[in-house]
Amino acid sequence: MRISEQTAFVTGANRGIGRAFVSGLLARGAGKVYAGVRDPRSVDGELARDPRVEIVRLDITDSARIADAAETAKDVSVLVNNAGVVTFESLLSGSLESARALFDTNVFGVWETTRAFAPALRERRGAVVNVLSAIAWFSPPQNGAYAATKSAAWSLTNGLRRELAPSGVLVQGLHFGAVDTDFAAGYTGPKIAPGDVVSASLQGLEDDRTEVLVDSESRAAKAALAGPPNGCVHQVEG
Repeated sequence: MRISEQTAFVTGANRGIGRAFVSGLLARGAGKVYAGVRDPRSVDGELARDPRVEIVRLDITDSARIADAAETAKDVSVLVNNAGVVTFESLLSGSLESARALFDTNVFGVWETTRAFAPALRERRGAVVNVLSAIAWFSPPQNGAYAATKSAAWSLTNGLRRELAPSGVLVQGLHFGAVDTDFAAGYTGPKIAPGDVVSASLQGLEDDRTEVLVDSESRAAKAALAGPPNGCVHQVEG
C-alpha cells in the first residue's frame, strides 16, 4: 500500500493521536482525509484550512451518524478507528454505567464503524487501523474497565482481519504505551509523541504489517503474555 494513493477516514480526529493521524496522512501525500469529529468546530488551525481535509460530524456511539459518515465517504480506502474514551475506576466499586459507556465507544463503536465502511474498503482492497494499546494485554489497578475494552478490541481486530482478508483488506492492530496527549494527562511516567505512533502505523501499512508495536512498553506487554496472567503489571510492581 502507498499512502500517497489513499483516501482516509480518521475517527476522533480533532486532537491527540487522531489529529496526528490526519497530519501524518497528509504529510505522506494522501489525496484526501475525512476528519470524523463529534463537534466540527473543534477542528481548527491548518487542518481546518487544508483543502484535502473534509470534516465530518461523527459520534461512533450513534448508528445514524455512522451510517451518514459511511455514505458521505464512499471513496475511503483507509479507515483509522481512533476515537475512544477512558475512565479510571475500580472494577469492584466503579460505575457500571461508565463501564458500559466505555464498551459502547471502544468496542461496539469500532465494530459498527468498521462494518459500515467495509463495502468501500473491500471495493478498494484498503486497510483498517484499530488504535489499541499495550493495555490490551494487562490490567493495571484502577483501570481495569478500560483495559478490558482494549482487550476486547484486540480480539475484535483479530476477528475482523480474518473476515476482511479474503477481500484483500489489511487490518492493523496498533499498540503502544503512554502517549503525550490529553488522554494521558494524568500519567506521570514516560510518554512518546503522537507523531511517533502515527509514523509507525503508516509505515506498517506500507509494509503490509498486521500488528505494529510502537515502543518498548508495548513489546514488553506482548512478550509477557507467555508468562503468568498480568505478568507485565507484576514485573513493574516488582
